[in-house]
Amino acid sequence: METKTIPLRREADPADCWDLSKLYKSFEEWNNAFEIWKTKLPELTAFEGRLGESAEVLADFLEAETAWSMEEERLASYCMLRISEDLENSEAQECRFRLAAFAAEAGARLSFVRDEILAVPETQWPQQLAEKRLQPFAIVLNKILRTRPHAPTKAEERILSLASQSNQTAHDAFEALTDGDFSFGTLPLEGKETELSQSTFSLFLNSKDRRVRETAYRRFYGEFEKHKNTLAALYAGSVAKDVFRARARRFSGSLEAALFEKDVPTSVYSNLVEEVSRGLPVLHRYYRLRKKLLNIDELRHFDVYVPLIGEVKMHHTFNEAVDLVCRALQPLGDEYVSVLRGGLLGGWVDKYENRGKRSGAFSAGTYTSDPYILMNYKETELRDVFTLIHESGHSMHSYYCTHSNPFQHYDYTIFEAEVASTFNEQLLAEYLKKEEKDPKVRAFVIGKQIDDIIATLFRQTMFAEFELICHETAESGGALTLDFFRTTYRRLLEKYFGPEMHFEEVSDLEGLRIPHFYRAFYVFQYATGISAAIALAQGVLSGDKQKRDDYFTFLKTGGSLFPIESLKRGGVDMSQPEPIRQAVAYFEKLLNEFEEFF
Repeated sequence: METKTIPLRREADPADCWDLSKLYKSFEEWNNAFEIWKTKLPELTAFEGRLGESAEVLADFLEAETAWSMEEERLASYCMLRISEDLENSEAQECRFRLAAFAAEAGARLSFVRDEILAVPETQWPQQLAEKRLQPFAIVLNKILRTRPHAPTKAEERILSLASQSNQTAHDAFEALTDGDFSFGTLPLEGKETELSQSTFSLFLNSKDRRVRETAYRRFYGEFEKHKNTLAALYAGSVAKDVFRARARRFSGSLEAALFEKDVPTSVYSNLVEEVSRGLPVLHRYYRLRKKLLNIDELRHFDVYVPLIGEVKMHHTFNEAVDLVCRALQPLGDEYVSVLRGGLLGGWVDKYENRGKRSGAFSAGTYTSDPYILMNYKETELRDVFTLIHESGHSMHSYYCTHSNPFQHYDYTIFEAEVASTFNEQLLAEYLKKEEKDPKVRAFVIGKQIDDIIATLFRQTMFAEFELICHETAESGGALTLDFFRTTYRRLLEKYFGPEMHFEEVSDLEGLRIPHFYRAFYVFQYATGISAAIALAQGVLSGDKQKRDDYFTFLKTGGSLFPIESLKRGGVDMSQPEPIRQAVAYFEKLLNEFEEFF
């Protein structure tokens, strides 16, 4: 039997690799650019103490700082992409280290900028912003100026700065403990002994063998139980840090502080939790169906991830996958499809696995380069076609943003980031359901859509509700003890999974193992993102030209608007509960279709 080996990076066909020449043609060119970039820092620091002198001086600085930041973005992107294609590339690692070290020094020396801008009296800003040379920076400046009520005094800023490193302790200790100190051992999986880890845990839970799932689950959470008091103390410390920072900056609470930068009302968060809570009966119905299809007496927490429909093997070469992606995205029009096809076949994508290459997939580019896509494409996996169209959504979002905005506000927020990618997946799913005659393929696609909504809408909302309860308890003077965390999380597990689910004694420890909780109020954006994507995709698929035009308005907005307004102009108002309600209704529609196969 022929053994297929994974090629080294140097053995990869250049035609299958991304073209990074729009960044730099070589490390030699990168090094030359890096040395020139470093010499520009004194030109920027020379403005210290002068930004409030006049609009002309401020414009001089902002124009120079924009050019500096644009080059920094290019330098950083090249290092990241070269490391991603080969994690053992020592030259790329060295370049990234040198860049990071100098960027940290530069950041400290340029820390005067925000303070000096905020020091300009409010009464002067209308006249300042009316100056022609400052108008291109009006959006950026107004975003800084709106922080004035929460800007600390110099003495307060010094204290916050001194505390910044210690504020990372809980997160760093959590990572060191769970990724470094934990040891889960090995277990048999598909005939061979396999290490159980944070990354392989999902492989065990996807096993058709229930004994494998249960053994892995108990082994995994058994390790967390050994360290439960430490984990509880770490998360309590992280919440305390969030409360401290919110109060120091004069916010009403941690949630408001976390959402302020994006100008997202706290009602968006509460709407999400309330509407998903109202929709839980249909999720409970799904778990009843899962129990029936798995033919088990009791549905356990380790039974919820095993696929109900096995992986569909459909062969698509990369070029065939591009054709399929482009056909599915045709509702967006010829221009969108033409640009995307040209990019996917013309240097945007690093297509196949090689030794040392980062796993998974991502989209990443800069203002002056292509929106590159890293793939580890497998021709027999339909899921990889979905991955390709997902990353294509990110890349086309970036493409339109860079072609519609100046550098200083071209980038979009995390709140918007998953919308365009998930939107594209919706179009592919609907195309396959319409065009594919094989019922197994259709069942697989619908099952995937159901799994995605459960993971992204329902599960992330459960996480979001847990975070909110923990922070509100701390803000009201409550004690964040191990018992509080476990009791609160178990109550949410029972609420979201419903009466069919039987939990283990250790199940509630899941609330102490989610890394995203150390970045407070982040996960809810996955749930709002998929809700917005479903609403926008249904609008475009209706054939309404205005809805398609509105969607392109969203794609082109970048950072010129705050995300709620950007999405509103795109055709979905996330300040209202309706998009969440619509997403739950769509989930019910998919469940109805899925049940027809059994």
